Amino acid sequence: MFQAAYIEAAKKISRELTGTAPSRAQLHRWTSGELKRLPYVDHCRVLEAMFPEWTADELFAPCPPQLLADEPAAYAPSDDRADLEATADRVGPNPHADVTAVFPTRAEFSFAHPPHALLDNATSIRIAGLSLNMLCQQYPDQRLFRLIEAGTTLQALFLDPEGEAIEAREREEGYTDNHLTTLTRLNIEVLTRLRKRRSPEAQDRLTVAVYDETIRFNITLINNQLCVLQPYLPSARGVDSPTFLAERNATGTGVYETFEEIFNALWERGRPV
Repeated sequence: MFQAAYIEAAKKISRELTGTAPSRAQLHRWTSGELKRLPYVDHCRVLEAMFPEWTADELFAPCPPQLLADEPAAYAPSDDRADLEATADRVGPNPHADVTAVFPTRAEFSFAHPPHALLDNATSIRIAGLSLNMLCQQYPDQRLFRLIEAGTTLQALFLDPEGEAIEAREREEGYTDNHLTTLTRLNIEVLTRLRKRRSPEAQDRLTVAVYDETIRFNITLINNQLCVLQPYLPSARGVDSPTFLAERNATGTGVYETFEEIFNALWERGRPV
């Protein structure tokens, strides 16, 4: 997402800047707060075009205290998470079983409930889908590593990048450059790198597996309570699919239990990585 915005801004400045978007590792260095000097001048030009209210010096400086004070919601994931978990209580009697919210696209869902709001306070994360971008691309590696070291358990199930199902999905979405396969391999590598860095106490908290079956849903189960459900539509990218939130209810007969069963079945049939 960042690269796409960077490329658009670069085109408006100069054709010579085409293809200069930072790599994932380079972007991580930019956002880590550990740079000792500004990036190259061309990078600074593009960044200032992307964020016209800020200079490059300001973008790479520590966040001013007044911004933290003026916009607490953007920096208070625990409050966001509490709001999300209280959705069912606010809406009152729910005629749609345990489904508490629906979003037309994943982009609109991510805007309303960014990954940090979902995951920062999670003690248990189970996720199955295709490339698992929300976990591996939209949530910082170091943040995820700290979660696992602090006690969070993570089960991540990817569509097998060497399998037939991902090839079928690439044809369905119109990709001819192994885009989904390459992205999935990259995201699996993100988690396997984290796994190698675990402390002895955290060895059993991160497990990764793959499965080779027709992709139907992206399922994220958080704290054995919240389900984020995203179907895959024919001939449409995953980001264009709707997103449903379901909260486990006391009856044990809602949507949450249905998709927890689906996750468990997929996991049992998966192959450890």
